[in-house]
Amino acid sequence: MASVLVVEDDQHIREAVARSLVDAGHAVRTEPTAAAALTAVVDWRPDVVVLDLGLPDMDGSQVLPMLRSVSDVPVIVATARDDEQEMVRLLDAGADDYVVKPYSGEQLVARIRAVLRRRSPDGSAPGPLRVGGLAVDVARRVATVEGQPLELSRLEFDLLAHLVARSPEVVSRRELLAEVWHQPHGGGDKTVDVHLSWLRRKLGETAAEPRYLHTIRGVGIKLEDPTARESGSG
Repeated sequence: MASVLVVEDDQHIREAVARSLVDAGHAVRTEPTAAAALTAVVDWRPDVVVLDLGLPDMDGSQVLPMLRSVSDVPVIVATARDDEQEMVRLLDAGADDYVVKPYSGEQLVARIRAVLRRRSPDGSAPGPLRVGGLAVDVARRVATVEGQPLELSRLEFDLLAHLVARSPEVVSRRELLAEVWHQPHGGGDKTVDVHLSWLRRKLGETAAEPRYLHTIRGVGIKLEDPTARESGSG
């Protein structure tokens, strides 16, 4: 269970989100304004903040740096602004993740799980995730392979970070669509495959000769340490 602060000025949305989170076992506090949210973060110290952008007293994008000045609590932005450049700007400004309205309670619960999974047990930002020669620093959004930086798009980075965080488990395409593309109902397997192809190219491998990324037919994708596979096969 996590403590979740929901910052949303629309009462109907606020109450519906709170119900979904309580049903999922979370402790929930709701606030309708930016000023009340900042006070709640300091006083209540939630595990996660769900932040609407369209607040009556201040735009949510202005609240982000204020939140960051008093806390490193993970922030999930909830917005109707389905624009990739805007999302990148918000992530750079300190957001940990985002959901696009309208979103389901199930999707929000999944995003909360994801941001908490990326945190260390003591609540601090974790160091880089490492699998073999691959290192992914989620907090700084930097990835390297054998010490060399990878030039990744936002989606390529999010896809790689999710697979590294789950390594060596097999991750289904449905989960990737929900967690990376924010499409909990599926329907975009080809999109996943295209991005996997681009990611493989940047990792210096192919589907026919994989090193890190292995397709498990009919199940999903597994990212694993190539040196462990080589020693296991030897």
